[in-house]
Amino acid sequence: MPPVDVLASQLKPGRGWDEFLSDEFRQPYMEQLARFLADEEASGKVLFPPGNLCFNALNSTPLNEVSVVILGQDPYHGPGQAHGLCFSVRPDVPAPPSLVNIFKEIESDLGIAPPDHGCLQPWAEQGILLLNSVLTVEQGNAGAHQGKGWEVFTDKVIETINRQRENVVFLLWGGYARKKGKHIDRQRHLVLEGPHPSPLSAYRGFFGCRHFSKANQWLEAQGQRPVNWALPSKTELLARYC
Repeated sequence: MPPVDVLASQLKPGRGWDEFLSDEFRQPYMEQLARFLADEEASGKVLFPPGNLCFNALNSTPLNEVSVVILGQDPYHGPGQAHGLCFSVRPDVPAPPSLVNIFKEIESDLGIAPPDHGCLQPWAEQGILLLNSVLTVEQGNAGAHQGKGWEVFTDKVIETINRQRENVVFLLWGGYARKKGKHIDRQRHLVLEGPHPSPLSAYRGFFGCRHFSKANQWLEAQGQRPVNWALPSKTELLARYC
């Protein structure tokens, strides 16, 4: 099977994405990307997340259920961290600093205590698309897969949401996310922008942005269900998913 077909097979049918994204797998850039990924693995390099999870964000959040989009940049490049959702790690991995700051802002904004883990899978399953711009990375080599084609694909994902959905909240944290979301139609969607939650920039305005309550207030005003930003405990999560 050609590498691009192997890659395409990881995008599950029935979530609504394939109708708008299937043509991307016939584009030269995607064929080149798939060959690059296959060659990297054949040379013995370890890629994250595992191939069956590179489209976890799309597979976990059907197009017609997307109510909030959070944009990230690259998957985590440490062993056992990345599982295909931006900012999220597996339940048994400590929450990285940016995610810790996200939880701090949620606590300040909504009074929800931080969970004892960093897995955001329950968010994804209630309509929050946790989309990285680049969907794979080499172990220990941050940004190794930038400029290989993933950015074109995820631009198409954002374009699809922008055109096919209405009243979606986009949370764009940091200059990279703001640039990637610059073509979102502000008449159809709510775009909330702010500094990145990393320790280097969180104190420049991420803390106190109240994006989580603002998102819920706007969703409710549009007659939509607000997000439950609280996460189950690690014990509950492991029982549910493992």
